[in-house]
Amino acid sequence: MAALWWGCWTVILLSNGLAHALTGGMLYPRETPTRELKELNGIWSFRADKSPERDEGFQKQWYKVPLRETGPVIDMPVPASYNDITQDITLRNHIGWVWYEKEIWLPSRWLEDQASSRIVLRVGSAHYFSIVWINGVQVTHHEGGHLPFEASVNNVLKGNTGNFCRITIAVNNTLTLNSLPPGYIQYMRDTTLYPKGYFVQEIDFDFFNYAGIHRPVVLYTTPAIYIDDITINTDIQQNTGLVNYEVAVVGSDYYSVNVTLRDQDGQEVATGLGAVGQLKVVNAHLWWPYLMNVNPGYLYSFEVKVTAATSVDVYTLPVGIRTIQVTGQQFLINRKPFYFHGVNKHEDYDIRGKGLDWSLIMKDFNLLKWMGANSFRTSHYPYAEEIMDLCDKYGIVVIDECPGVGIKKPESFGNKSLQHHLVVMEELVRRDKNRPSVVMWSVANEPASQLNVAGSYFRTVIAHTKQLDHTRPVTYASSAGYDKDQGAPYVDVLCVNSYFSWYHDSGHLEVIQLQLNNQFDKWYEKYHKPIIQSEYGADTIPGFHNDPPLMFTEEYQEMVLKNYHSVLDEKRKTFVIGELIWNFADFMTVQSTTRVVGNKKGVFTRQRQPKASAFVLRDRYWKLANETGYLKTCTSFSWVEQGQVLGEP
Repeated sequence: MAALWWGCWTVILLSNGLAHALTGGMLYPRETPTRELKELNGIWSFRADKSPERDEGFQKQWYKVPLRETGPVIDMPVPASYNDITQDITLRNHIGWVWYEKEIWLPSRWLEDQASSRIVLRVGSAHYFSIVWINGVQVTHHEGGHLPFEASVNNVLKGNTGNFCRITIAVNNTLTLNSLPPGYIQYMRDTTLYPKGYFVQEIDFDFFNYAGIHRPVVLYTTPAIYIDDITINTDIQQNTGLVNYEVAVVGSDYYSVNVTLRDQDGQEVATGLGAVGQLKVVNAHLWWPYLMNVNPGYLYSFEVKVTAATSVDVYTLPVGIRTIQVTGQQFLINRKPFYFHGVNKHEDYDIRGKGLDWSLIMKDFNLLKWMGANSFRTSHYPYAEEIMDLCDKYGIVVIDECPGVGIKKPESFGNKSLQHHLVVMEELVRRDKNRPSVVMWSVANEPASQLNVAGSYFRTVIAHTKQLDHTRPVTYASSAGYDKDQGAPYVDVLCVNSYFSWYHDSGHLEVIQLQLNNQFDKWYEKYHKPIIQSEYGADTIPGFHNDPPLMFTEEYQEMVLKNYHSVLDEKRKTFVIGELIWNFADFMTVQSTTRVVGNKKGVFTRQRQPKASAFVLRDRYWKLANETGYLKTCTSFSWVEQGQVLGEP
């Protein structure tokens, strides 16, 4: 049945000639003098297909008529996960197709100028498999969540009578052994225990499989001859910053390209001609991480102007000048040692699930600054572009992870899974390649990398990622033993997850330091690569207290952290280059006897209130920042940002 739910529609898409290899750019839609933007966020019509085969919407062609004419619809916010919006438990746990619809009016000038411009529909992300129609005509489809997709819709709109436009998006959250993340459908055949046709979605990852349209949907315009992609690589020669660029233009072979680099005051600092070139910035302001410089996250504006015989296109891209290098024991940013002291996160919050929420985003960044965190890993999928923009702006360093979580079964290491994994990495690199905050790609989290098939699988994925981007190191987070991990030889940095005194030797704090010391020594002795403690922690119910510390109390979480920190303080003198707590905040999971309304390993609650461990980390991270010496050049290092004074404790 799972294959029918979206696999059969893949076949239809292929037969229609709509399947295609990854081509073209994916620039973030911005308004410029030559581009307009129409946001489609807000209330959409919504209907879940609860038919036994989840295929009624296709059998009855819901996309050909207004959704309200097909049966009962409800209002649904976009962006948001649909799971927690209503009181309907069947919708919260729904597996299969859901249908969204938005009816809009297009500006008259967009339709009048179609010969000289293009109109593009863009979806920031939808989980997991999506098909899009405009006025009943299919315009695109996309496999995978957490990454954007778009389509030019001019051909569909050419015959449009009037300015009215009906956008229909069908989204399916079913996970298969070949999707990222993987999963499978378990059928319950015993009719004495389960209703006929009963099934559940099985997954091997520990967060709730929220679904829906999670990020903004927009329509935007460009000229017919337009800037399709920009690639930026930067370097430093003494006090001169080098900005190497390449601009891809679509629509004509006859055009000129002018580029201008401006500083944060709008002053022109360098110019260039041609689609490929290098700009030199004397006395450049480098992009530095938070707490590594008094002026972190410095961004220039890279303005591109393409002039053709009958049109002009303009696009502006934020650019940070910085370098990255990995040695046997160090991670260098701008040739200075960088130590990751940060967090793992989730896009997760009450009611809206994984839906983009600006209030929550700003709260999280203010908490990161308050605690002195300089980095995070996008566990376990790419985060919204709007979040990544702020990482660039604030100097928060990012390990950018693809949705390769829960890769546990041998079937998920086959050629079909591999090909999809390669495409996902192409989409991720294409989206985030120009971001100075992104310093490393992560291709997976806790895969079954001890399996023999994992060696060739990850060798291929990592080599492909390096071919896409040779400027950044590649890693994945491992929970396999140092002597069993088949993919470790191919990574540049070892990321190791461990939960001593929690998932094994539960309650025995006294074993943490011995086991953690041995973990670090064994991994380094075998591979001689720098190591990040990419996950560690303990579940904590806020308000639970006990002395001596017992599991699930705030005291126990504190003691776990302090025991890890004792070892990390020794190992960071040599080959350990970072520590990322699991997790920044509590988050929702599937229901089970081991999860009390979600995973409670956050140092903040799901509502972003601090547990005792948040203060432990705050004291530690500010101490680490002080010890490096970066803060000594700053007067008391108190910053005024957005009307608040942020300073060390």
